[in-house]
Amino acid sequence: MSERALAERFNEVVLPHLGDALALARWLTGNAADAEDVVQDACIKAHAGIAGYAGGNPRAWLLTIVRNTAYTWMSRNRPRAMLAVGDLGDLDEMAAAHGTSVPDEDGPEASLIAKADTAALEAAIAALPQPFRETLVLRDINGLSYRDIGTMLSVPIGTVMSRLARARGLIASELGRAP
Repeated sequence: MSERALAERFNEVVLPHLGDALALARWLTGNAADAEDVVQDACIKAHAGIAGYAGGNPRAWLLTIVRNTAYTWMSRNRPRAMLAVGDLGDLDEMAAAHGTSVPDEDGPEASLIAKADTAALEAAIAALPQPFRETLVLRDINGLSYRDIGTMLSVPIGTVMSRLARARGLIASELGRAP
């Protein structure tokens, strides 16, 4: 393929999913600055491998690259015992970037309660063990299919379903709701 054709393919396959890539990297790394570094590295890898992209779900393809890049990046840049969960200020930035800010139509009290609920949910997700958190984020936040998640994580679909159910149950318990 010519350089121009590769650039066009990259623009069609990768660029529409950069927001999802950044969101996944943020969930995996725990903060926005590290997520940006990971996505930049992942884009370089995606660009290098775009000629080998065989079709299928481009979003799942890119998110697989982001996931693998995030774990490689964290193994090089963080001690194993360290788990970063980011700060709550990152939530507002991410919400604004994705156009999902909390509406103020019910007044400041409702907005404050909604932000507190969002922060509690963020903390509950961040506290999940890595396999559960990863599966939950890929399914419930990024909307990937069980099949795509199974392929991405190299696990059977039943394992994906089990991890997702356990993650949801742990979050419900953490938030004080019956599972």
